[in-house]
Amino acid sequence: MGKEFFSFLKCRECGRQYPKQAVHVCEYDFGPLEADYNYDQIKHAISRSLIESRPRNLWRYRELLPIDGDPTVGLETGFTPLIKADRLAKALGIREVYVKNDAFNYPTLSFKDRVVSVALTRAKELGFEIVACASTGNLANSVAAHAASAGLKSYVLIPADLEQSKVLNSLVYGTQVIGIHGAYDQVNRLCSEIAGKYGWGFVNVNLRPYYAEGSKTMGFEIVEQLGWKIPRHTVVPMASGSLLTKVTKAYQEAIKVGLTDEQPFAIHGAQATGCNPISAAFRANTDLIKPVPKPKTIAKSLAIGTPADGYYAVNAIRASHGGCDDASDEEIIAGIRLLAETEGIFAETAGGVTVACAKKLIASGTIPAGESAVLCITGHGLKTAEGVAPHLPQPRLINPSLREFDALIAADDAVHAAAA
Repeated sequence: MGKEFFSFLKCRECGRQYPKQAVHVCEYDFGPLEADYNYDQIKHAISRSLIESRPRNLWRYRELLPIDGDPTVGLETGFTPLIKADRLAKALGIREVYVKNDAFNYPTLSFKDRVVSVALTRAKELGFEIVACASTGNLANSVAAHAASAGLKSYVLIPADLEQSKVLNSLVYGTQVIGIHGAYDQVNRLCSEIAGKYGWGFVNVNLRPYYAEGSKTMGFEIVEQLGWKIPRHTVVPMASGSLLTKVTKAYQEAIKVGLTDEQPFAIHGAQATGCNPISAAFRANTDLIKPVPKPKTIAKSLAIGTPADGYYAVNAIRASHGGCDDASDEEIIAGIRLLAETEGIFAETAGGVTVACAKKLIASGTIPAGESAVLCITGHGLKTAEGVAPHLPQPRLINPSLREFDALIAADDAVHAAAA
């Protein structure tokens, strides 16, 4: 049913058209390829009421996703909560905040379940039997889980120093986990060579045009969950920069096909200070992305020193009159704790980056205090628990004695009274 809507692949630089195969780079100018659609037909085929009548998963927007037939992977993925976060808003000093919480995505608790659902559905349409990826953790988990459920063999290549919780969350699905001694960019280069030699379906190499489009569904959901309105401000964490560009594309497409009215919106980027090539370029008022050869941050899921979509992310931020900032490890931990203590949401380190950078953007007036913002949380805190644990207090230990418990409470009361 999707053939009439998904038209072809198109170079983002020169506009040349390519067949809908496992290709990702223009042979003329090496520009990245992305999916293009017949928006006129989609506009007549889609409506708010049709979407609302469908199952609550990412495929409710299937006319705007790059597949030819019915979806086959990720039928339970997506439509994660959008939470009105009043206590967080008060702490950040802004009128209104919503949290788009992809920590509840199915099956591996991160937004990567969206992109993998689309990539593997397309991989099956193209006849691949082995799928793979280069990953900083979340993508590896998602490829392993979705491949297992789809009956596909999988390989995931990761930096050797990845958090053990993320390694475990790939191994359990029976995938082949290959640790590489080196940074993510070195892993990614090796994957390009493997894809060329073995002909496997690498979701973020030769299948990237399909994979990347899955991120749009986060943007579509935000619009629908706000009553078919685009938020005035959206803060998005950045690794490659792809999620930010695709949330922007989702807002633009929602307008284009008549799901929402045209309205101003600002997209804001958030990075870790230890790997901030996009935010550094933004502050330098350039779109020339200077690679970070040795990222050093607890936000390992964002530690991509040579971001594939960095150029496009900078330009998307500027075009929407948005802002960009980055957060130190200490600020990341503070962001995680602030979100947890105000809203009961445990985010992974990338979520701490989003909250910390939102706080800076609000304090600077880039996001005005009298307006509303959506913060995108992309993964669950249990995935990066070992990075957070050293920064949290230890449990207080007592014997099974009411007297000792009374003494503990009395000490707490004394501390609170002194603070008052």
